[in-house]
Amino acid sequence: MINYATVRHFAGTRCFPPLLLAVLALAACSKPVEKTEDIRPVRTLTVAPAAGQAVVELSGDLVPRYESRLGFRVGGKIVARKVEVGSTVKRGQVLMQLDPSDLQLSQAQAKAALASAESSMTLAKADLERYRELHDKNFVSKAVLDAKEAAYKAAHSGHEQALAGLKVQANQSSYATLMADADGVVTALDAEVGQVVAAGTPVVRLARSGEIEVRVSIPEDQVSALRQVTGVSVRTWANPTQSIDGHIREVAPAADPATRTFTAKIALPKPGDGVRLGMSATVALTAPMQSAIRLPLTALYNDKEQTSVWLVENGKVRRVPVQVAGATGNELLVAAGLNPGQTVVTAGVNLLREGQKVSILGQQAQAAPAGAPK
Repeated sequence: MINYATVRHFAGTRCFPPLLLAVLALAACSKPVEKTEDIRPVRTLTVAPAAGQAVVELSGDLVPRYESRLGFRVGGKIVARKVEVGSTVKRGQVLMQLDPSDLQLSQAQAKAALASAESSMTLAKADLERYRELHDKNFVSKAVLDAKEAAYKAAHSGHEQALAGLKVQANQSSYATLMADADGVVTALDAEVGQVVAAGTPVVRLARSGEIEVRVSIPEDQVSALRQVTGVSVRTWANPTQSIDGHIREVAPAADPATRTFTAKIALPKPGDGVRLGMSATVALTAPMQSAIRLPLTALYNDKEQTSVWLVENGKVRRVPVQVAGATGNELLVAAGLNPGQTVVTAGVNLLREGQKVSILGQQAQAAPAGAPK
């Protein structure tokens, strides 16, 4: 900075140092620095609708279509376990057993009750026959005969009750042995030997042999698109080169309260030999898109968990949220957020800000007349 008081001092004395003269000369020749505007060069693409197929890939696991949680129909203490996790069982095979002592005593008690009821019914029947003979000879009145008939009916009903009780106790004794109700594989054991369980408590999980399906979680914004799915392919993590055809069998009517996703089950009619329960799988859902817009992967800009693109309007950029329907190779299908004819930035999206001026690469060269020097 020039001290003008010093300049006036030297001007009054008419004696200027050479250094001061050089500084004054440079200050007089310098020009103010011009501010340059920040214009980013970008590559763009004019969007247009195109028909295609949207492919959405979801992760899931292989589960049985039917899995039973088996339990004893009576309570008691487990004294034997005949299977392990992963054991292959047949229908009617013994899985677990309870201590049958109390059940056997109850069955013996029911047998004794039946024998007593049978004796009472026999005695009542003999009395009824004797009193009928006496009534025919007019030795007893009709009232006495009616009483004997009522006693016989009561004894007969007691006999039927005791017989039914014996059948119930016989069934209870058989319930002390838990058997497989179908062919399958034991997937879990929820009780061990020595544990006392109540009636109906699940102790063994049995996955039935047969159909295998894939269980996946569908995001909220893609549930409606499942109605348009035309193809479903499944690949396991153990064998990613093998594609298995499937179809959507069931979609949960309500979302999971924790994950806010809908559980879908993909049936596999022909899973193959290498597919086993519990494997990890990738499900590819293919749906046709009639009015989708294709954009390269480099056009997407992710900020605060929102997918958007940059539009070029009047030399400036504007960020617009979009909805991605799926991927096709190195391109993405945009289902909503863009209109045909708009210009989208395809390169340099991470260096832009809202309202920034840009220059489109290649635009001047395309606008130059033929024969013009490059």
